[in-house]
Amino acid sequence: MSAALLARLKDEYGAVRDALPAAVIGGERRREAIEALCAQGLPATREENWRYANLRVLERARFSPVASPAGIADLPAPLAGFARLVFVDGVLAAGAPVDRTGLGIHSLRSGAPLGAACEPQPIAALPETRLALLNEGFATDGAAIRVRREAGTPHIELLFIASSPAQAGSSYPRVQLSLEAGARLTLVERHVSAGDEASLVNCAVRADLAAGARLDHFRLQQTSARAAWFDTLEATLAQDARYSVLAVSAGALAARSTVHIRLTGAAAEVALSAAGIGNRQQSQDTYALSEHMAPRTRTEQIFRGIASGRARVAFSGKIAVRENARGTDSRQSLRGLLAGPEAEIDVRPQLEIYTDEVRCSHGATAGKLDENMLFYLLSRGLAPEVAQRLLKWAFLEDVVSRIELPEVRQCIEHELAGQMSDLAPLKELLR
Repeated sequence: MSAALLARLKDEYGAVRDALPAAVIGGERRREAIEALCAQGLPATREENWRYANLRVLERARFSPVASPAGIADLPAPLAGFARLVFVDGVLAAGAPVDRTGLGIHSLRSGAPLGAACEPQPIAALPETRLALLNEGFATDGAAIRVRREAGTPHIELLFIASSPAQAGSSYPRVQLSLEAGARLTLVERHVSAGDEASLVNCAVRADLAAGARLDHFRLQQTSARAAWFDTLEATLAQDARYSVLAVSAGALAARSTVHIRLTGAAAEVALSAAGIGNRQQSQDTYALSEHMAPRTRTEQIFRGIASGRARVAFSGKIAVRENARGTDSRQSLRGLLAGPEAEIDVRPQLEIYTDEVRCSHGATAGKLDENMLFYLLSRGLAPEVAQRLLKWAFLEDVVSRIELPEVRQCIEHELAGQMSDLAPLKELLR
């Protein structure tokens, strides 16, 4: 990105820095984040791990946060049995804080004490995670969740709504999760738009799982077809921790998600299941790094992507096994489906192994609908368009079928069917 764009970023930060809430992030840390980002530079497509992202939208956006988030009257239906917090343009708009035995849920802006385990972590260091520095510099609110073993298994829904155009300011959703030893949490994180505005959203999520903790994390991105959505998810897993994250990205004109998970404790496990759906001019890009830093750790990465129209859908999955991570077990299954002559699918498995005694496997394919299966369905009397819909749905079900909670699965299936025009008739069957 150009020097002029970085200069504008610094000017915008200087104009609003005194008004940014210190309860969310202290002024010194904000300054350090902006300086670090300017020193590294904004991402550019000439960088290998950013080559598939649509970064042009950054040139037209205003980096300063939205000054006055709008009120939202029509919200998606809440999930039964889930405590919900609603954020509009990054600021808490609805939902009461929770503070009961073993569980604390607060808005960062409220200034509620978080406890040492939930304090903000050091600024991002990897080149792929540096857009989290932009969030750190400008964030105006966020959700802080702390869970202890005695809380049982709380069910929480975080709904983030983008309502303002990028020319009026950007939205900076922020989530800080801390699961103490033996704690469990089920979290649904949804990103939507209030209308069809060309919003810019820069989301940052940090999860810290102590020994034996278990986090089931469902993420759904369905912002408007004109929006730009950038996301950084960082997680650290201690001994015997289990992190299951299922992410579906179906909205936005330009979407990029960066995932960096560090398995620092022995026998820690992470399962990442992701689906990306692109249509028309959409760009859906994901970069996921699992870093094994302790013995007997395990990673599973599964990706299914469908590109139609002139869309580009990409997934780069990287497994890094460090010297002291003997006994690592990692598996990757990355598959893309081309549903249009001008569409593009890019799936890239990567392995870096610095020790012996590991089991690492990967597979990546990209192609069209299975001609044999299509012929079989046509031979049974199905119309061609119906047969194609069913095969696309079965392709995505490799990911969606992993959702064990019926209410969450039904919600995601319904939204997926509505997002893809040729699958819309399936919505009636999913009620």
